[in-house]
Amino acid sequence: MSGGDRAKAALDEVCRRYWVPVFQTIVQRRYPEAEAQDLTQEFIVKLTDSSLWRRADPNRGRFRSFLLGALARFLREIEVRRRAQKRGGDITHLSADDARIADTMPDTEFTEEIVRNFDRNWALGIMNEALIRTRAEYAAAGKLALFEVLKTFLPAGKEPPGYGPMAEQLGLHLATLKTEIHRLRIAFKANVRAEVAQTVSAPHEIEAELGWLQHILMDRGSRLNGAEAA
Repeated sequence: MSGGDRAKAALDEVCRRYWVPVFQTIVQRRYPEAEAQDLTQEFIVKLTDSSLWRRADPNRGRFRSFLLGALARFLREIEVRRRAQKRGGDITHLSADDARIADTMPDTEFTEEIVRNFDRNWALGIMNEALIRTRAEYAAAGKLALFEVLKTFLPAGKEPPGYGPMAEQLGLHLATLKTEIHRLRIAFKANVRAEVAQTVSAPHEIEAELGWLQHILMDRGSRLNGAEAA
């Protein structure tokens, strides 16, 4: 894979994982939707720049905290850039002085509601990624049809039918159905854990982050947005 292909793959991956929480946060900052889309794209492109990735020091905590902090700074820079444009026309890059101003500005105000919604969208993203992983595993094992039926028994899935009707639909004994559901839930839980492990700085933080994830999703109920994807 060429350097350009790798960069595009990295950008596509970041877009898929983080577009929704970033975009919704910018919209909540009262940017028009069209402008919020442009700013989300700009932020994500900037996020994939190697210098910004290096700021995500693995010894400095959870990636979601880094991402929200980076977004706050980005929106400060946007405000400074707007001021510079008013002074000097069509300016797309900050001067060194303007960048220093952005660094000294108070944090962009993220209300409790904005942070809560960011966390919720982040949590749903983790669940969706785990679902995609699990689906791929079942597809590789030749069990995709079974997965598509049984996924309703996963957390935050649609309301599942009773065990009896489902067993009859699949032509399985009730005990066999329960075993298959148990296996699916174990696989899904393992993939949630694997997704969370990618966003924390040390193994001992995983359990705390999993607890946070459960708390966020139980706060108002949830659905796996995009669960049919991939």
